[in-house]
Amino acid sequence: MIDLRRVPDLWQRCDVTVRDAPFALLLAAVSFLPSLQGTGTEIGGLPPRPFDEFAVVAVALQCLPLAVRRRWPAVCLVLVSLGFVLDQLQAYHAVAGTALPIALISAGAHLERHRRLTAALLSAAYLPLVVALERLGATEALEGYVLFYLALVLSWSVGAWLRSSRAVEAERRRHIAEATRTAERTRIARELHDVVTHHVTAMVVQAEAARYLTAAPDRLDETLSAVTDTGRRAIADLRHLLDLLNPGHDADVRTPSIGDLHTLVEQTRQAGQPVEFTEEGSPAESAGSAEFVAYRVVQESLTNTLKYAYGSRTAVRVRYGEKEILVEVDNDGSGSRAGSPGGSGRGLAGLRERVETLGGEFSAGRQADGGFAVRARVPAGSPS
Repeated sequence: MIDLRRVPDLWQRCDVTVRDAPFALLLAAVSFLPSLQGTGTEIGGLPPRPFDEFAVVAVALQCLPLAVRRRWPAVCLVLVSLGFVLDQLQAYHAVAGTALPIALISAGAHLERHRRLTAALLSAAYLPLVVALERLGATEALEGYVLFYLALVLSWSVGAWLRSSRAVEAERRRHIAEATRTAERTRIARELHDVVTHHVTAMVVQAEAARYLTAAPDRLDETLSAVTDTGRRAIADLRHLLDLLNPGHDADVRTPSIGDLHTLVEQTRQAGQPVEFTEEGSPAESAGSAEFVAYRVVQESLTNTLKYAYGSRTAVRVRYGEKEILVEVDNDGSGSRAGSPGGSGRGLAGLRERVETLGGEFSAGRQADGGFAVRARVPAGSPS
């Protein structure tokens, strides 16, 4: 039993010739209806003639090639034109004559090569047809021939316009796809930077500190355990990130938010960085992606503190409002950057982009006392 809901999809999967064939056959069948014979396209004014065996040839040449009007537009146009010439010279005036403008539209839309040559040859072939009709006793005025030619030109122009519109749409989609890929690559790079840099920086700092604790086994063991824990968290976060980026992953992938700040601060403390953490208010229920961005601001700020001001007193303040989240991260600049990995400058730029994308404000810079401060106002209520 065929599911009728799948019929349109199955039809679209068929070859274009199969999809174009029914119209060609229908037009041929209609052309042979007795009540419609002699009522089709007419130029020259010759009296209509009853159908005979040549009428079958004329109708077949005009209608059947329409099945390949998109696959082989040039072949279709040539055959339809020959059938039309035969139809007019024999004065059958079949309904099949409407196939000529259809073939012209298809050629204008789908013909890829020798377009100008094809148009020139067809225009040149129109004059001998007019001469032949006149010799057969045509009564058509010059204006009639001109109007019919202009109608054919209009048909070709419609096809050319369709072709141009299709090309413009394809270019627009290409630009959108390229912009989407670029944005996705930027997002992946930014997420990898945030996740990897924080954990790896903490591990490097902890490992560097462990070099000076060989005489204190208890503290050395504690520091190495912290390195191990940080490495495990890095692996877990990377797995979560890869799941998030994997379109085939069906599980609900959790992303960091404001609720994870306590864990983040505690991890930074374990790396040897003194951090004071204060919160005011409570997150709004509809904070959406604002929580994620605020978390990244704190994470990157603490990462930079570990890199460039290790051991300095650091203060993290987060204030929740009804429509925004305010984040402030300061250090007094008294620490050291010995043994810390260098930075690429991508982190702060990424933070600014994240915050401004949500319509917020971001600033980061050195203070008069030598410290470094990061400020962010993240509008809440943005969709996640």
